[in-house]
Amino acid sequence: MRNIAVFIDRDGTLIEDVGYLSNIDALSLIDGSADAVRRLNKSGIKVVIITNQAGIAKGFFDESTLLAIHEKLIEMLGEHNAVIDKIYYCPHYPEGTVPEYSISCLCRKPEPGMVEKAVEELGIDLKRSYIVGDKASDIELAQRIGATGILVLTGYGSNVVKDNEVNPTYIAPSLKEAVEWILKTVNGER
Repeated sequence: MRNIAVFIDRDGTLIEDVGYLSNIDALSLIDGSADAVRRLNKSGIKVVIITNQAGIAKGFFDESTLLAIHEKLIEMLGEHNAVIDKIYYCPHYPEGTVPEYSISCLCRKPEPGMVEKAVEELGIDLKRSYIVGDKASDIELAQRIGATGILVLTGYGSNVVKDNEVNPTYIAPSLKEAVEWILKTVNGER
């Protein structure tokens, strides 16, 4: 299990999507998400957050604010004995207002840059790994890299399904059910 990872989108998948989260006090876990992360930890599967953070390029907040939010998120998960192995974020957005971040890049989902960095740093086997998210870009990324894509109906997920934008391997009501499905699959129960 050590080479398997579950790449989890942040906003709308792990935490409530409040639109450009810039206030640490607005950080709120989606019900069951900490338990889902803890179950992955217990199984030996790596847990990696990959998140597009265009708010930096748009000037809504800076990287130090984002890092403080991530520290608080790690603390909140820790209160549930849940651990994130690593967090990767993309601060870029081509139409942003902050010049140094207003670029096209290879890390903004669905581009594979964040995942490639995780593979290099954490020794992950992509073919045995999963991407869980609430947007079409999460599923498209999974398909590009050969991982299994799971769409959750939290966040924007219901709209993605309604608009029939992508074809995920599995659709789950939330991260909790996505992890249940992953663990059954990994353990050969599916």
